[in-house]
Amino acid sequence: MPRAKTGIVRRRRHKATLKRAKGFRGSRSTQYRNAFQTLLNAATYEYRDRRNKKRDFRRLWIQRINAGARLHGMNYSTFIAGLKLANITLDRKILADLAAREPETFATLVASSRNAQKAKLEAKLANA
Repeated sequence: MPRAKTGIVRRRRHKATLKRAKGFRGSRSTQYRNAFQTLLNAATYEYRDRRNKKRDFRRLWIQRINAGARLHGMNYSTFIAGLKLANITLDRKILADLAAREPETFATLVASSRNAQKAKLEAKLANA
């Protein structure tokens, strides 16, 4: 029985790895061992950054909402607190989009947030 070697299997695996490493600099894209090690590190960065992307977008949305709210004389935290009092459940992605693209609609949200906070304050004073 002839000896089985991994010639074509290994070649195919190496070619697939080098194809994935296309665009890397220097020997990282031409030598299998360097390419493989670089791809292992790249996989950990991919995994980490898929989670960090969610974090980064939430921070961006909060900054946009804060900027929109400050145009109407209110800061982010009081705006969000007022929306919760008014039972308006829009997520931060939608609120940021409204602040950037539809300032009139965002202004009505700020007004309803302000009214809900005033109503809470009046109720508190009436009970005291």
